[in-house]
Amino acid sequence: MRIRATVAAVSGALALSAFAMPAAQAAGGSSYTPADLAKFASVAQHAASGRSAYTASTAADTGTPYTLDLSFSNVKINKGKPIAAGIGGHVSVPVTFSVKHAADVNIHADDFILAVDLYRGSYDDPSGILVGEDLPTCTDTSTTTADCKGTIDIYPGDELSNADATTWKAEGGALALNGQDPTDPNVDLSKIGFVDYPSLTTVKLQRVSRLTVNAAPEPVKKGRTVTVTGKLTRANWDTSTYTGYANQSVKLQFRKKGSSTYTTLKTIKTSSTGTLKTTTKATVDGYYRYSFAGTSTTPAVNATGDYVDVK
Repeated sequence: MRIRATVAAVSGALALSAFAMPAAQAAGGSSYTPADLAKFASVAQHAASGRSAYTASTAADTGTPYTLDLSFSNVKINKGKPIAAGIGGHVSVPVTFSVKHAADVNIHADDFILAVDLYRGSYDDPSGILVGEDLPTCTDTSTTTADCKGTIDIYPGDELSNADATTWKAEGGALALNGQDPTDPNVDLSKIGFVDYPSLTTVKLQRVSRLTVNAAPEPVKKGRTVTVTGKLTRANWDTSTYTGYANQSVKLQFRKKGSSTYTTLKTIKTSSTGTLKTTTKATVDGYYRYSFAGTSTTPAVNATGDYVDVK
């Protein structure tokens, strides 16, 4: 996964993974480790620009980071809606949140790292991590509060597997280096501030769905049978293709010409390959479509209506 590679590369550049410090207590009673610091380093590649990695196996025993006086609130991922991703390209997910901090905490310092990212599975050993390519930007609302916005950047073709279509947790954290050089083996860890919040909110990550429809014959005589076919597919992140979604309930709907409202005619299920086929009687001119309500892993989708002229 691209993110795992990024985490490994950047944590090495900042030497955070080399900090030989015991687990300590962070805000809310959760513990943090060098691996936790590395997760936040993964969204701060620019902080390592021009520096060489410290390659010694351990850093000097110079204390542990102090708990940074900063908290998160009003965290929203994708405006509170599920994230839907296809099989490729780039999905930029908006992230907004507010922070409250002590007056002596400078969140705008060059060596201050503030981020909200996503993970699934265990916090101590996550099954997946999704982060933003750039740090959030924050606008002060007072001397001790700020509103921030950023992104989670997802590249489905590189990062996702079908197991990732589940609920993810949002984690917030901040790291204040306070002028300390993390590449220095004798860095004074006690002058570095750190805080993390492992469970700020949750968001569903879903596999994009597609739905087609074709009504025939066109035109058709009034009272004759119309055959409506289609197919429900969804993103398969394991194969980077769209594959049929089997055994799903889908509604056949009809909208009269000149109307803006669809009425459900019947509900049928997709085949083992996601295909749909049913019949109905032609009465008036109008549009036929299939409508899928969605599942926890797959968003709802409506086919574009197919017009049938009734003679």
